[in-house]
This record gives sequence, C-alpha cells and structure tokens, in this order.
Amino acid sequence: MTRALLAAGARRIVAIERDDRCHAALGEIAAAYPGRLELIAGDALGLDPVDLSDAPRKIVANLPYNVATPLLLGWLDRIDEYESLTLMFQREVAERLTAAPHSKSYGRLSVMAQWLAEPRLLFDIPARAFVPPPNVTSSVVRIVPRAEPLAPAEKSILEDVTAAAFGQRRKMLRTSLKTLGVPVEPLLERAGVAPTARAEELTVAEFCALARAVGGG
Repeated sequence: MTRALLAAGARRIVAIERDDRCHAALGEIAAAYPGRLELIAGDALGLDPVDLSDAPRKIVANLPYNVATPLLLGWLDRIDEYESLTLMFQREVAERLTAAPHSKSYGRLSVMAQWLAEPRLLFDIPARAFVPPPNVTSSVVRIVPRAEPLAPAEKSILEDVTAAAFGQRRKMLRTSLKTLGVPVEPLLERAGVAPTARAEELTVAEFCALARAVGGG
C-alpha cells in the first residue's frame, strides 16, 4: 500500500510500523522514492500523527483489527486536523461506524464518529485477498471531518451518555440512564426525548441534546 500511494503521487508519507520484520522492505521503498517516505518504528497507539506530519494531512491505513477502534477514537479527538481518513476495518466495525438509528449495528461508535465526521463504507475486501486468509470480511471506510460537530455537545458528557444508554440498550432510557447519577425524567424532558425510547432509536442530534441537558446547557 505504501508503494502504491507513492506511485500514485503522494508527496510525502510518514509510515508508522511496529513490526521490525517490515522495516527492510520499507527501506527499499524509501530508497526508490528519495525524500518522500519517512519510516517511524513504533506503536501507532502511542503516537499522534498530527505531531509527525504537516497539514494538509490524510491517514490511509490497513489497521490491525485488535486496535482499530482505539486508534480511530484517538484520531477523532483531533479530527479537524485531517482532510480525511481512509481505513480498513473488520466488516462489523465498518457497519457500526456507518449504522443508522433503528439498526442492530448502531451504537456508541456510530454516534461518536457521526457526530464529528461523515463515515462512508466504500467497498468490501474478501478474505481470499490476504495471505493467510482471515476468517472475516474486511471493509474500507472513508471518514471526512465535518466543518463543525453535527450538534453542540461536550465530548466527555456525550461519551458518558452513550455509554449509559447503550450499556443497557434493550432497556428504556428512563432506566438505562439512571447510571448517570442524575434525575432521569427531568433530563429526558429537557432534551425532548421520550422516557420510553431506547438507545438505538435516538439520532445523533438527540444524543447531543441529552448531553447538553446533563451538562446544564
């Protein structure tokens, strides 16, 4: 993928690679494209791409599936620093990112990602494309930051609200939100949300309204 991006005309690539078995091959690619590829040997979970590159910047990555969600959540904290993120996930994670309300895949990740950006599933990659083939289908998702969040909300409060709501997603909100430690019925009334609604029924904007109500806004 690194070679293909350079061949397609990428002016500069910062490649983060933890596996030292890959460093020699990346070194050969760097030699073939002088001055355009910088290799950083390290763990992407402990590095911030914004600190390693200049704007305008994009992330293009085949993510390790066991850390894909933590990586994305970290990048969302500074999503306004990117033009786009084009990422490969396990299919079920891609479905969660792009899920709409009233679907079984809709959850916390859907709300947080869609609040700050517009994720779009581009295409699937079958297991036979990999050696050895995994037991899952992979999907490529393009995530484009919104000019501003979909609705006003404080991120930490929105995270707490979605955690409470989806932590007991089959229960009505008047029950699931009790873990927030605030009177629930007045909260729901201020947000304009029915007490009998369930988490999967709320739009991102309605979750933001709940977060504002919790925060007193």
